[in-house]
Amino acid sequence: MVTATGRVHHERRMTRAARAAADAGLAGLIVTPGPLMVWLCGYTPARFRGLMTALVIASEPAERRPQLLVPADEKAVAEQAPGADALELTAWAAGATGAAGAAGAAGAAGAADPYALLANWLVPEGRYAISDMTWARDLLALQRVAPGTSYLAVTEALPMLRAVKDAHEVARLAAAAAASDATYEAALGLRFAGRREREVAADLGRLLSANGHETVVFTVVGSGPNGADPQHEAGDRVIGDGDIVVLDFAGLKDGYGSNTGRTVRVGSPPSSEERKVYEVVREAQQAAFEAVRPGAACQEIDRAARRVIKAAGYGEYFTHRTGRGIGSLTHEPPYLVEGEQLPLVPGMCFSIEPGIYLPGRFGVRIGDIVTCTDAGGRWLNGSERVGMGVVS
Repeated sequence: MVTATGRVHHERRMTRAARAAADAGLAGLIVTPGPLMVWLCGYTPARFRGLMTALVIASEPAERRPQLLVPADEKAVAEQAPGADALELTAWAAGATGAAGAAGAAGAAGAADPYALLANWLVPEGRYAISDMTWARDLLALQRVAPGTSYLAVTEALPMLRAVKDAHEVARLAAAAAASDATYEAALGLRFAGRREREVAADLGRLLSANGHETVVFTVVGSGPNGADPQHEAGDRVIGDGDIVVLDFAGLKDGYGSNTGRTVRVGSPPSSEERKVYEVVREAQQAAFEAVRPGAACQEIDRAARRVIKAAGYGEYFTHRTGRGIGSLTHEPPYLVEGEQLPLVPGMCFSIEPGIYLPGRFGVRIGDIVTCTDAGGRWLNGSERVGMGVVS
């Protein structure tokens, strides 16, 4: 059921997108199936069918309302989308040849194909932001029917479109973080010793689902020397007593992402060296958190974490960025990395996840989600990070 609240959220987002496009000197946005379409109008199409579906938002909304083009047999579903009342819906009849079906579309009788319909909505010489994951087939067809138009990827043209979350979105992210915290607390009761990494990873996925995630995005389990590889996921290595194990898991709950990174030791408390490395990473994460404030450049958060790790003598072993944005995707702008001078704004939500990776030995990573507020940072995760967890 479409609620009034849902309609308002999506109408505001489409208005915001139009304003952002205008500010960037663009004629508008063309959004194909994916997270951005869901975020803007709440519609999740059946992308796998390969039938043209697109949301077109003009940078001058007073001249044309947002337009949603869908296959005719998906029209009834599209009409139930939360943002449907804020746009004009047009259905096109897909014939036996699919995207180039001979039948016209509602409201545009005689159109040869859906791309011709889209062309009627575009400024002839306009520059448009278009979804990054638009199929080449669709973009090439648009260029064929509207040869004067040009296109930029949304993340290039409008990188901050979804970066600043409203209160509704922050609440969704906080709920996802709480579900991820519950997943970690339950994971501490799992048996690790004598099991393969992929078996523990499967358990993490099951726990994410049990705690309300509709999608499991990834479950990293890196034990012993595998934990020293930041890109390791989960393999067939059998976890042994005394291993340090890096856990990093993410999912989507009610359409918004969670991501938690923790490091545990199997069988007994960590050695003095392991405790030292862990404490350096924890202090680095805390320093990065304390650097969060409106107006601070994203790179300053990265620098704050890196200073702590470098001062402790482990600088060369911190080999990835400190964090990245999270929202309806688990990886999106902004990126907390050297060279990113974009200032933080209240409502931005991102991970802070420094690590130290000692080749051939073990790794330590601690990761949590933070939101920027007028007063500084606020943790969305609340599970234990003060000490390394011990598991059986």
